[in-house]
Amino acid sequence: MAKFTFNLPDIGEGIAEAEIVAWHVKVGDTISEDQPIADMMTDKATVEMESPVAGIVTKVAGEAGDVIAIGSMLVEIETASDVNDVSQDIPAIKPETTQVATVADEVPQALEPSNPLAIADKAEPKSPENRDFRPGSAITASPAVRARARDLGVDLSDVKASGGHVRHADLDAYLNYGSGQGYRPPHSSAKRHDEVIKVIGMRRRIADNMAASKRHIPHFTYVEEIDVTAIEAMRADLNENRGSKPKLTMLPMLIVAICKTIPQFPMLNARFDDEAGVVTRHGSVHLGMATQTDAGLMVPVIRDAQDKNIWQLAMEISRLADAARNGNAKSEELSGSTLTVTSLGPLGGIATTPVINRPEVAIIGPNKIVERPVFVGDTVEARKLMNLSISCDHRVVDGWDAASYVQALKKLIETPVLLFAD
Repeated sequence: MAKFTFNLPDIGEGIAEAEIVAWHVKVGDTISEDQPIADMMTDKATVEMESPVAGIVTKVAGEAGDVIAIGSMLVEIETASDVNDVSQDIPAIKPETTQVATVADEVPQALEPSNPLAIADKAEPKSPENRDFRPGSAITASPAVRARARDLGVDLSDVKASGGHVRHADLDAYLNYGSGQGYRPPHSSAKRHDEVIKVIGMRRRIADNMAASKRHIPHFTYVEEIDVTAIEAMRADLNENRGSKPKLTMLPMLIVAICKTIPQFPMLNARFDDEAGVVTRHGSVHLGMATQTDAGLMVPVIRDAQDKNIWQLAMEISRLADAARNGNAKSEELSGSTLTVTSLGPLGGIATTPVINRPEVAIIGPNKIVERPVFVGDTVEARKLMNLSISCDHRVVDGWDAASYVQALKKLIETPVLLFAD
């Protein structure tokens, strides 16, 4: 027998530490070579670590939620033969998907259920007696994950896998966010007990970023009502004659309006390095879209949004939203935004007070479209109205500038022909 120490390898360029999101083994477990042992999260990715040797686990680095340094001990394994510590020979692992959100708000949608950013309908979970946990089923998961799902009364077919198979982290994400109605005991008649859920992984990253944003940024929010009757009629006409082009939602048209008005208000398309005391006003609009996924909030970025027409924007919105939800978004597609849009769509209510995606200085939140009677001259007409919210960093943006910007947006949206005028 010999002791093998598996040190945490470099799992991303420039990464100094990683958080233990979930353990797949415990002290005393007999494991095989290449067996998953833990999920580790950096500020760029979540990576599943596999054991390079077979043996018995004798020591683990800590509990889920603990942060350990690159190069420090992750697990110790007692092996059947004399195996040297080969942790230094393990190559750095390059993360393929980023799983960390940095914006503070809720679900983005384009103000109608058919929008590609809309919340997917959650199917009613199957009854416990109809749940299939057979090892030979189409669901790929380890025996430990299957046993845990069976104990919790969760149908693994309802759990979205972030990789090739369902892991403990995926099950955690489902229990926390993905079930649509929270965890239900296997027997609905059983008394529900209090649950203590450790805030780890993506939810911890979101919590840290939101706290930092509210702690460092003096927010103010301005809300204006906009008549969207004309632009909605234009959108309907464009969709009716779109041919093979993607179906338009309100969001691409709103983005065009945002980009056309930004040159007059460069202080809004900016990032503030408060430690250096420097504001960078960006020439290009790299627009972040707050997107809800089963694992938590993510912010894919439309690069150079000002150079795209409404059809190109519609395709990019759909592509990025799908990539974020499927866990296929690349690191560069989830960073570098200069201004963010967030929306609850049909759930948006009267107004929102979105939290800024630090270090940006502004975030725009369209709210729900409603139809109401409105005086137009001496007559009353049914008009489609939408409140638009904007939150700004008061250290950088004055209230007058924010209000003036929204009024410029209002003019374009209420006279949509101007969106396509030079």
